[in-house]
Amino acid sequence: MKSWHALFLALSLSSASAMADRIKDLTSVAAMRSNQLIGYGLVVGLNGTGDGSDVSFTAQSMKTLLNRLGVSLEGPLSDFETASSSGKIDIKNAAAVMVTAELPGFAKPGQKIDVNVSAIGKASNLRGGTLLLSSLRGVDGEIYALAQGNLSATGIDAAAGGSKVVVGVPTAGRIPGGASVERVVDTPFDKAERVVLNVRESDFTTTTVIVNAINNRFGADVARALDGVSISLQAPQDLSQRVSFLSMVENMDVQPGEPPARVVINARTGTVVISRNVRVTAAAVSHGSISVAISATNEVSQPSPFSQGVTTPVQDAEIKVTEANKPMFLFTPGVDLRQIVDAVNQVGASPSSLIAILEALKSSGSLRAELVVI
Repeated sequence: MKSWHALFLALSLSSASAMADRIKDLTSVAAMRSNQLIGYGLVVGLNGTGDGSDVSFTAQSMKTLLNRLGVSLEGPLSDFETASSSGKIDIKNAAAVMVTAELPGFAKPGQKIDVNVSAIGKASNLRGGTLLLSSLRGVDGEIYALAQGNLSATGIDAAAGGSKVVVGVPTAGRIPGGASVERVVDTPFDKAERVVLNVRESDFTTTTVIVNAINNRFGADVARALDGVSISLQAPQDLSQRVSFLSMVENMDVQPGEPPARVVINARTGTVVISRNVRVTAAAVSHGSISVAISATNEVSQPSPFSQGVTTPVQDAEIKVTEANKPMFLFTPGVDLRQIVDAVNQVGASPSSLIAILEALKSSGSLRAELVVI
């Protein structure tokens, strides 16, 4: 349990020493919002791990693409077809994929963005493939980027002798800088009279601190709080001056508000993170565990000589029930993070037991924090 104690002690000490943060790390400019792009494409150059002729839309897409390039597949069977599936393209080295990307704010034509590629057919591995030219569209249906390039897939899919090993996700890949921006997204940054900053984590204290810091430096009414998230700034109309003004604003240091008391639990991994503002009212907790051990011994019952008995297998079972002697610990009102961890360590609680204790405290109303289970 020393590792648990060291982990929570480190979190407590690091959070106890509050430090100022830059406004650029706490907020984002509303006009700089990103946009999601999506497209359909073909990945070629696979080593027999593609969709094949079983996926009709892959064959149809390949046939349409080749026709656009001047290659006609009409008439007798070609090298792309098999005798068993006349009229269907049998392409085991190609796969149909969905292509997604995130278009950053203020992106200009010619800039490069990363794209993600995911198989949608029967392809088992995209490793080593090349994405052919694909259009990426926004929610309005317009083309904002064109993607093409060699995939970087980290997943591995290997099979031999009836055994198969899969590491990671071989049916998904990424192309760093694989798309070129083709269209500018209109933003109100150069037209609006005021610029809006959005606080990343909604907090009225943090919003107020930022507004006061900006007004103290640039003058009253330069910044206005619209709500717990948005801050409106009176920015210069000249674009060059507006950029310089925002540069000065985002590099200002402020002391953000304390985050809310929260306990985050990952039930799958047993990870528990407790913020330093967590408090517990008076409560008594008893932690104990019962273990049941069953051991079986197989024996043979042998009849006496010259008797009419029959040899019979017999199984002897021994059951042992033990209960660990764990003491009860008492939480006094206002106990903080370190005291919680010390108390849990005293009873030797495992990560799963710690989760059970915290859930029980929340259910009893003693835990003054938001309990988040992921």
